Parts: sequence; C-alpha cells; structure tokens
Amino acid sequence: MHAPASRPGRTAEGPDLRDRLGVVIATRDRRDRLARTLERLLALPEQPRVLVVDNASQDGTAEFVRDSFPGVELLRLPTNYGALARNEGVRALDTPYVAFSDDDSWWEPHALATAVDLLASRPATGLLAAAVTVDPDGTPDPLNTVLAGSPLGPGAVARSRKVLGFLGCAAVARRRAFLDVGGYHPLLFFGAEETLLAYDLAAAGWEVVHCPEVVARHAPGAAPRPGRRALVRRNEVLIAWLRRPLRTAAHRTTALCAAAVRDHQDRRAVLALLPRLPRALLLRRPLPPDVEEAARLVEATPA
Repeated sequence: MHAPASRPGRTAEGPDLRDRLGVVIATRDRRDRLARTLERLLALPEQPRVLVVDNASQDGTAEFVRDSFPGVELLRLPTNYGALARNEGVRALDTPYVAFSDDDSWWEPHALATAVDLLASRPATGLLAAAVTVDPDGTPDPLNTVLAGSPLGPGAVARSRKVLGFLGCAAVARRRAFLDVGGYHPLLFFGAEETLLAYDLAAAGWEVVHCPEVVARHAPGAAPRPGRRALVRRNEVLIAWLRRPLRTAAHRTTALCAAAVRDHQDRRAVLALLPRLPRALLLRRPLPPDVEEAARLVEATPA
C-alpha cells in the first residue's frame, strides 16, 4: 500500500486539498437541508471539491444544485441506489481521499485538512471515523464515547482507536481502500451498511480508526423514519450470513424470527430477509480469524 508522504508542519488546504480530497453527499428529496449543508461545505477554508449524488429525487434537487451551486459537481442517478450512491460518488471522483457527508451533516473548519494529513502519513489506514457533534449546540454524539472506548486498542494514527464501525456521514476514506473492497455492499441497500464496510476493510488489511481530532457536525431531523428499525434488523442478520460463522448467523436468524412473533418491525425484517438469504449465501465470505475475534470482542464490550 502506498500513499503520498506527509508534509510536517503544513496543513493541506485550499487548491492543494482540492486535488487530494472530495466530499461525496448522497441525497434524496431533501433539497432545503442539502442547501444548508452545501453552504457550510463551500465556506470551509479547505475549499474541498463537493459532489452531490442525487438518488433520483422528485423535488427538483438536481436542478436546484445545478442552478444555485454552480461550483458543486452533480451526479444524477436514474433510481434510488440507497447507500450505494456513495459508491457511485467515489468512483466519479479521482481524489486519493474521499470524505462523506449526508444532506444534514458537514465538516468543521480544518477537519478535512487534518484527515488528509493523517491518512497521507499512515499508508495502512483505510478509513477515519470522525468525532460527531450535534447541531444546534454542538453536543457530542453518544457514538463518540462508544468509538473512543473501543476494546481493539490504539490505531496507527496518534490518539486514535481501532474500530469496526462508524457513522456514514462522518468518515474520511482512502479511495483506493474503499474501492478495493467494493465500497458499500449491494445486498444491504441501506441500514447498518457501515459495519459491513468496516469488516471488509479490516479483512483486506486496512485499518479503520476513530480519530477525535477530525470533527463532523450533524443536524438530524426530528421526523420519524418509518421502517428504519426493520431495515437495520434485517441487515444485521444479512451481515452475519455474509461474514460471520454459520452458528452465529443461524442464532441471529432464530432470534429475529422469535422476536417477530411479538413485534411488527421484526416481522417486517423477517419478510425482507427471506428473499435475500440465497444471495447472501452465494456472496458469503467469512472474516479472517483475527477480524472475527475483533468483531466478537467489540460485541462483548458494553456500549
């Protein structure tokens, strides 16, 4: 694995950073939230490239970006690709590093420059999981504590921890590492997709670390997300069939089916799981023993 050498004492900002990093935003039908995010990203001192991947929005998102933000790159998808829209964005960029935002998240000033310098100086690091603060008052997201307390030990990046999970809208990846493992998995579409990507990066020898020096800001909406829990529950079991030991996958499937007797969301998860199981078995690729051991250790650690 090779990466550009770091330049001690120099922060990668401005035109130099534009050649090294782009920000990918996958969005669908949230034009107003996207506008707020784009304004903040374009105001960053790093002046990163920004690419919006429009998941077949019906609210005029693509036309709005084209007309109101001429400095922003746009990729229009013919249908809703879910999390796979991020894959299309990474393929469309040619920068060695890619940061991810959602239409309700952005990066703090200098965070992206810090991420680029850290990744450039640590060629085995495939992805940085940022610390997250929540709008409007900058409250730390509870996930920060979980990642900072990872039992997997320190990473190669100073003051980092090795992790097997992250928030999709608060990560900076080495483009080569992301594409080498195929990015987000096509079977999941959306929900818990970050866990599988972290597994695949680790299995390929790339380090995934939580780095509190790199900070993203998140402004999640208050509106409920119907069906979200069912998607996550379905995908957690699919991930087990794709990567975990057969005994683990069978146990989780049984547990979900038992829960489905009493819970409507779990019933939805089971009904969505069953037609996908044959393909999960076809695409099954168990984790290497060391990564499986790490996954077990993470699961055994209280959140």
